[in-house]
Amino acid sequence: MQHDPLLDTHESKTFPPTKDSPYTNTVVVRNNPSIFRIARELQEKEDELSGEKFVVDEIESSADALKPIKFLHIPSNQLQRLYRAQYVRWVKQQTGKGKIERYSVLIVVGNGKGLIGLGEGKGLDYMSAVNKAFPQAVRNMDYIERYEDRTIWTEMETKFGSTRIVLRPRPVGFGLATNPIIHEVFKVAGIKDASAKVWGSRNPYHVMKAVVRMLLPGHMPTLMGDGLGGQGRTMEKGREMRSVMEIERDRGRKIVPLHT
Repeated sequence: MQHDPLLDTHESKTFPPTKDSPYTNTVVVRNNPSIFRIARELQEKEDELSGEKFVVDEIESSADALKPIKFLHIPSNQLQRLYRAQYVRWVKQQTGKGKIERYSVLIVVGNGKGLIGLGEGKGLDYMSAVNKAFPQAVRNMDYIERYEDRTIWTEMETKFGSTRIVLRPRPVGFGLATNPIIHEVFKVAGIKDASAKVWGSRNPYHVMKAVVRMLLPGHMPTLMGDGLGGQGRTMEKGREMRSVMEIERDRGRKIVPLHT
């Protein structure tokens, strides 16, 4: 097998046998430093050998090159096309020397076609908080299941803190009859026909987190606990959104879309 200088780059250290263990152990650390930085260095070497001059962008050559957004798996031209929905609040931390005031940003990003992610960041100014929240949201993006690429599959219910939310699918052309925060999240996710009702606290921070948690797969499976130390649900009612394959397996027949 031929050695790949990019994928096979790793650091290793061998530990000899000790009095506690008669075995020789080898620890391997891969992708440290970043694989993208290694690829950039290899490209520079190839350009030097070929006689071409490698021009480094002014932004990349500065301290901005070490920011988290520079190490995302999505090109910058595609990042600019993502839809965003964000909520900004002013938080204060009480210390012995006084209050530390910071911005807190909760942002939801997506492509409007079923891809959605949630990120949270805090900073002394607005831009520093966004620069922390946006890369986190992009890394957390995942696909959600949409019925006919326009609505949710079934009625869903959840409770986050003192906020209780119910989401319901609607027919073609119904639109979005929801809370303003849920409306923005649905637009980012690409859901066009749905209704929602919010009871209890209408704190935008809780509403946005609860809706994203409902849409993303894998939240609170049946008989698996709620992830917070509780028993979780023991019935199918009110569970998270299920995939097409899972519903077809439960019904024993294939789902045929009627929307043309």
